[in-house]
Amino acid sequence: MLPIDEFIIWVFCHVTDHLDALSRGHKLRGRGFAPSLTDSEVITMEIVGEFLGTYTDKGIWEYFRSHWLHFFPNLGCRTTFVRQAANLWYWKMRLQNKLAVNLGAFADDIHLVDGLPMSVCRFKRAFFSKVFRGKAAYGYCAAKDEKYYGFHGHLLISFSGVITAFTVTTANADEREALWELLPGVHGLVIGDKGYISASLHEDLLVHCIDLQTALRENMHDDRDPEYVKMLKSARRQVETVIGRLAERYNVERVRAGDIWHLISRMFRKTLSHTVAVFLNRCFGRDPLQFDGLIAT
Repeated sequence: MLPIDEFIIWVFCHVTDHLDALSRGHKLRGRGFAPSLTDSEVITMEIVGEFLGTYTDKGIWEYFRSHWLHFFPNLGCRTTFVRQAANLWYWKMRLQNKLAVNLGAFADDIHLVDGLPMSVCRFKRAFFSKVFRGKAAYGYCAAKDEKYYGFHGHLLISFSGVITAFTVTTANADEREALWELLPGVHGLVIGDKGYISASLHEDLLVHCIDLQTALRENMHDDRDPEYVKMLKSARRQVETVIGRLAERYNVERVRAGDIWHLISRMFRKTLSHTVAVFLNRCFGRDPLQFDGLIAT
């Protein structure tokens, strides 16, 4: 597929075009000196770095400093790069949302929702950790059958695998409450796991033209068609695939930030990088979630 240099150029061109369309020619900052690196260059470096598995600010900066300085000759010190990248969190969110719209994610009649653990540190060190003190909390991951300390990510995707929304709460937050933050602009069937079981929530969402369906627990009576329930369970594998990509390639389950500001910025760049990869696969007629082989080695 694409050589790495062509991949970087492709991402830069699309980021520039979409960022110009979103800003409508207005400056992204109202005061101060213009940075040496353009905002499109910074976002491009983040998208490419995350896709390559270089998920830390330092790692991304060192990678482009060592290998692609001729593409980004104005790349300065790491502190300036990190600060500029964090300040662009809003535009990374807007870019991801625009790409999701272009990919038809919000027009899809079926969406899938699930959560994932985001640990701040090892469980045994949580009592002594000062990172996110008062913000992180203890939680339990049923999929891994383990307790952890940190946050809980909530992910909503279209049936085709495009990330529609992503939010972060404390690890002990109720998934059903966080669901409301993910649903603006969505309609139709939303499939969740057993953690979203709630008759009252189901009724409230129907008012907004959203049909929340989940598998039921073994001790609960289910009068739905067994084939329909089987379809729900089968469809949920798509969101598990996306979470697997985010966990393995983007290391989303490990919080590598010291404050909420940097955490939010890094979460948006991960979801943006994932959406860009899906968009590129669509352009080449590939499986949207087949990231291996997208860049020629």
